[in-house]
Amino acid sequence: MPHTAVLLAAAAEEQGPGATLRIVLLASIVGAVLLAWFLLRGYRNDDNND
Repeated sequence: MPHTAVLLAAAAEEQGPGATLRIVLLASIVGAVLLAWFLLRGYRNDDNND
């Protein structure tokens, strides 16, 4: 079983920053969408503010 862990660690080192950048990009997009939704819902007009 230790051989499997060594092989997985070696494979992970060869990939470079691709996985990390993908996670950061995805988190940024999700954060931007949530921020836009939160800010824009305040401008919604439901005609209930008479």
